[in-house]
Amino acid sequence: MALADLATPMAIRVAATLSLVEHAGTEGATAEQLATVTGTETEALRRLLDHLVTIGAFGLDAEPARYRPTSLGAQMSEAAPEGVKPLLDITCAGGRAELAFVDLLETVTTGAPAYPHRYGHDFWADLDAEPKLRRTFDAQMNWRFREQAPEIAKSLNWSRFPDIVDVGGGDGQLLSEILHAHPGVKGRVLDLAPTATAAAERFAADGLEDRASAISGSFFDPLPAGADAYLLSDILHDWDDEHARKILTECRRAATPSGSVVVVEPVRGHGVGTGMDLFMLMCFGGKERTVDELIELAAHCGLEFHTSIPVTNGRMVLEFTVASTGG
Repeated sequence: MALADLATPMAIRVAATLSLVEHAGTEGATAEQLATVTGTETEALRRLLDHLVTIGAFGLDAEPARYRPTSLGAQMSEAAPEGVKPLLDITCAGGRAELAFVDLLETVTTGAPAYPHRYGHDFWADLDAEPKLRRTFDAQMNWRFREQAPEIAKSLNWSRFPDIVDVGGGDGQLLSEILHAHPGVKGRVLDLAPTATAAAERFAADGLEDRASAISGSFFDPLPAGADAYLLSDILHDWDDEHARKILTECRRAATPSGSVVVVEPVRGHGVGTGMDLFMLMCFGGKERTVDELIELAAHCGLEFHTSIPVTNGRMVLEFTVASTGG
């Protein structure tokens, strides 16, 4: 039953959503004070806080009775270096997605993602409908790549690609790192409108306006043609094989005969676990693939495997070239 307990993970998620760590601060606060600032019912909140004390996330000072976050609980703070709050806050994209695990039985029964079953539309439609979800998703992606983006920029000789299209490249974090590391390279980010706007703002702030631009669009539509490399970073695992093949095919069609498609992906067997694979299925209908599965997927789209380079935390960089029979 310890493995199946829902009281503790939900208590943590509600605490993060209510920003109890930030409101209590290092000095602590009474249940009454926290209830007032969070708009909650005092006695119900006190019982939540008592459980947070039991699990070690908060401490309780006897006189007066003030609840104070411990070093463990402080990880829920928005300012904490662990960066996990968006994954816990159920009003953010990551935390909201995690709650769809409640309908995992639906996924296991039907093979379809649980997210639309719970919320009435898929994850991407949710982001389009709610600006806060879009902002928090982009911020979550930035946090995930804050250390790896510079490593990816240095792991491959990107200078071989004078013109790069970062397909679904978010607000341009990775492309910006690549351009800083390789001054002779120019690039474009293609993403949906709100995120493409954020990418243009990033490039301006980073002093890259003369080498980087942002294009609004979908990677299921024809891509800007003629680039030397098409970059797909953490894209394919969000989709089932059918949709992943469509994305790869659009990249191959847009590439020059000597062009490349560079895939940066979490890879099964290289640090990515079964829990994340189950999440990708539950949330998106996607999957974490092995290197061999990615190579096979690309081969169906007229792409030949060239090389792979490991990156920390389970990601790998895989480079594909346009096959002579690719069409």
